[in-house]
Amino acid sequence: MNSIKLTKEPAAQFLVVGLAKKNGKLTIESSIDSLKVLDQKTLLTGLDNLGATGAMDEVVKVPAGKSDLIVFTGLGDSGKYELETLRRAAGAASRNLSGVAKATFALPAHSSAEITAVAEGAALGAYAFDEFRGSTKVDRKLPLKEISIYSKSTSTELKQLIKRAEILAKNTFLIRDLINTPPSHLTPNSFALRMKKIATGLKLKVEILDEKALKSKGYGGITGVGQGSINPPRLLRVSYRPTKAKKLFALVGKGITFDTGGLALKPANGMEAMKSDMGGAAAVIAAAFTIAELKLPIAIDAWAPLAENMVSDTAQRPSDIVTIYGGKTVEVLNPDAEGRLVLADALVRAEEVGKEAGYLDGIIDVATLTGAQVVALGTRTAAVMGNDQKFIDQFLNAANLSGEQFWPMPLPEELRASLDSPVADLANIGDRMGGMLVAGLFLKEFINPQTPWLHLDIAGPAYNEGVAHGYTPVGGTGISLRSILALIESLASQSGK
Repeated sequence: MNSIKLTKEPAAQFLVVGLAKKNGKLTIESSIDSLKVLDQKTLLTGLDNLGATGAMDEVVKVPAGKSDLIVFTGLGDSGKYELETLRRAAGAASRNLSGVAKATFALPAHSSAEITAVAEGAALGAYAFDEFRGSTKVDRKLPLKEISIYSKSTSTELKQLIKRAEILAKNTFLIRDLINTPPSHLTPNSFALRMKKIATGLKLKVEILDEKALKSKGYGGITGVGQGSINPPRLLRVSYRPTKAKKLFALVGKGITFDTGGLALKPANGMEAMKSDMGGAAAVIAAAFTIAELKLPIAIDAWAPLAENMVSDTAQRPSDIVTIYGGKTVEVLNPDAEGRLVLADALVRAEEVGKEAGYLDGIIDVATLTGAQVVALGTRTAAVMGNDQKFIDQFLNAANLSGEQFWPMPLPEELRASLDSPVADLANIGDRMGGMLVAGLFLKEFINPQTPWLHLDIAGPAYNEGVAHGYTPVGGTGISLRSILALIESLASQSGK
């Protein structure tokens, strides 16, 4: 895990600065005034000769002495830089500094928000997943370990923001690690026990229901999805209840530790990334950890319904009917539309626990739910749906602040009829066209209309099968954690007024 600190010392063996284009010419962008004394004309000529463009994701390393190195990271067009531009530029540089122990980042960041964005990007970019490498592990270069952020201010408030960036990166890495872990090593039970160990260290309350408890208590969705696997299902609940909390939010994440599609078997090339199908569960549990570590004055119940959707003689069949927790019945027309079944159980239980507590201010579910999300929005933009426009707007503002890409999608009432079943309360699939929206409508059936609810479909952005970019590695990304945290922080500040 990397560490971050502020420094007023501009000198560094590895110094990261920005490179941009202004009026068609390269320009060096940095927060260090003393860089002006460097022979910038010679540097820029050399960069131009190297073919540097200053484009985003471009990183160019230039020797600056016997052992010194100036690292130029692209910022695009010169001007007032958005926070996400700084975040991604710092992340790209950080990714390219594997094998380096220490580096100082001196991008053109002056305000607390800009400095924090650089810190977040640099930390998030310094990631590698090498746990399962064998003979090749010794040849791997370790990620950047010590990150210094050049700043003329080292105020207590800024130091707290830097600490927040450290905690955020640590828990993002947890999500990435869980997603990247092969399903032979991450089963519903091992996921639950691994999270319990961390939660216990944070003094959080943990509840785990095993397959017997799930069946006896009527969790038909989780039980049905998990009944075909030798690794039985679990329902994990992590609770953070700070003293004098005035609000309670439930976070529910889809936790399919591997998805074959069940008896609606996926093709081979559609199954390779299905170890990532528990990305929602990882995100909500990590969010609870982050909120607890930051001691935010808002209560959180994080729910992870966990199952393996496997093929066997005990797997649920197309046309089976399951009874969701609370009594509603579902005809399982497609065993590969399983995530909504486990989520339904957890959503109803989360609402019930809220009633027992006497208050529930909102529910957010996070899921790698539909391939239709990728068709509609691609692999870098996630979807948000819900039943409360104010809640949706609050989330979108938080997502924009965090730098995560979410786009609002509707829940058209005319698509609801496609979920009707002739033999049960509803079916688990409806119209193929608008499949992402139909899945959202299915989940809405298990939400109290009076409870503000958000549904985040992160199917594409949760797992990067392309090339690394900015602070985003190949594999698990950790999307939704930053947005959820920013939302809870915003709500916490409002509750204190």
